[in-house]
Amino acid sequence: MRLIFIGDVVGEPGRLALYRAIPELRAEYTPALIVVNGENAAGGRGITPRLCNEFFDNGVDVITLGDHVWDQQDLVGWIDCEPRVLRPHNLQPDTPGKGSITIDTPQGKAAVLNLRGRTFMAPGPENPFTTGMEEAQRLRAEGAQAVLVDMHAETTSEKIAMAHHLDGVVSAVLGSHTHVQTADARILPGGTAALTDVGMCGPRDGIIGREPAGVLYGCTRSMPCKLPVAGWPVRVSGAIVDIDPATGKAVSIQAFNRDYDR
Repeated sequence: MRLIFIGDVVGEPGRLALYRAIPELRAEYTPALIVVNGENAAGGRGITPRLCNEFFDNGVDVITLGDHVWDQQDLVGWIDCEPRVLRPHNLQPDTPGKGSITIDTPQGKAAVLNLRGRTFMAPGPENPFTTGMEEAQRLRAEGAQAVLVDMHAETTSEKIAMAHHLDGVVSAVLGSHTHVQTADARILPGGTAALTDVGMCGPRDGIIGREPAGVLYGCTRSMPCKLPVAGWPVRVSGAIVDIDPATGKAVSIQAFNRDYDR
C-alpha cells in the first residue's frame, strides 16, 4: 500500500502547483491515498470550505490542518459536514470536526491521524502523546491496515519523539508546519517510517513561503509588517511511503521535491 503526504500548501501559488503535481504523482506512483496539509492555503493562513472542495476536485483524498485551523472562520460551522478535512485530534473533545479518518482504498483500509504539538505553539491542545497513542491503537483495532500520522509541530525534537512513541503502532509519522524539508527519512526499528518535516508546497525562493522583503523588514527593524505570500517558482515537497498491509509496517520511505514555474 502506497501513501503520499504533501506538506503545507501556501497561498495561491502553492495551490496551483499542487494541482499540477497531483496528476503526475498519481500516474507515476499509483498511491492508495494522497494526503495534503492545507492549513496555509487561503492567503497563507487557514483554509476555506471552497478551497477544501477545490482540493478534492483536483485529486486530494484527505486534508490535514494545524495551528491555523480556525484562521478562516467559515470553516468552524462547516467542518463537521466533511470528514475528509481533519483538524488536530488532540484539540478539546467538544471542538468541531474530527482528527482522524479511515478510508477503504483499492489497496486496503488506510487511516490518517492529525496531531498538533505543544512546544513553542499556542496553548490549548491536550497531550498529543497520550491522545495520539489511544487514537492510533483504536484505528488499528478497527481494521486500519495502514495509519499515517501528520505530526504538526514546531520543534524537531517533539516530532522525532512522536515518531519513536508511535513506532510499531502506526505506519508513518510525518512532520509538518516548519515548511523546510529535513534530510532524515528513515524507518524506525519497530517499522514506522519517519520524516521530521516533509517541507511545504509553496514559493521556493521566499522565506517559508513569504516575500523576503517583508520578513527581512521585520527582522531588521523589529516592527510589525505585512507578510504577503511570495510568487513563483513553487516547490512541491512531500514523502512517499510504501507499507505492507499485512503488518502495517513501512517497507520504504522516499522524500521528494518538484519545482514548477508559472
